[in-house]
Amino acid sequence: MTDEDLRTRLVSTGAELLAQEGPQALTLREIARRAGVSHGAPRRHFPTHLALLSAIARRGFEDLATRLEQAPAGGPREQLAGLARTYLEFAAEQPGMYELMFRHDLLESGELGLRDTSLPLFARLGALIAAARPGGDPTAAAGAFWANLHGLAQLHRWGSLQLATGRAEIEPLLAAALDAHLGPVAP
Repeated sequence: MTDEDLRTRLVSTGAELLAQEGPQALTLREIARRAGVSHGAPRRHFPTHLALLSAIARRGFEDLATRLEQAPAGGPREQLAGLARTYLEFAAEQPGMYELMFRHDLLESGELGLRDTSLPLFARLGALIAAARPGGDPTAAAGAFWANLHGLAQLHRWGSLQLATGRAEIEPLLAAALDAHLGPVAP
């Protein structure tokens, strides 16, 4: 097995473990055990536990970016709505990966080009908001909308939104968030 094969295997094993048991299960020892290598093997490729976590999160950002490339076309608002739906679907389908990706307190964002995969997604969000609602500070508006999406994803996952709103579906809440950030759609 080449070094690159082992590196890929460790990241794949970590991603599988993350999907099965969540971020708390991502120890070097457990990833090595499941990958069928010695507990010291990951250190040859990842000098720290955080570096391995960053590599796993990078895979999540790459997957999310690929999904976002397939989001529907249209005007800026439609593109933003498609991006938001894709983001929320990703969060619902891969909750462990989603949690890890946005836990910058756990990650070394400068490691392994993680910022190179995460910041372009935020830039795209900002560009769509700027196009949909010219004027103002698109970076601040993108940050506020992203925080709104993240809150929708987390609160829906925890069951809090369903309890508070009496609704199981998230689409009406997404529509309200778009209206709140971009203004209502003209009749």
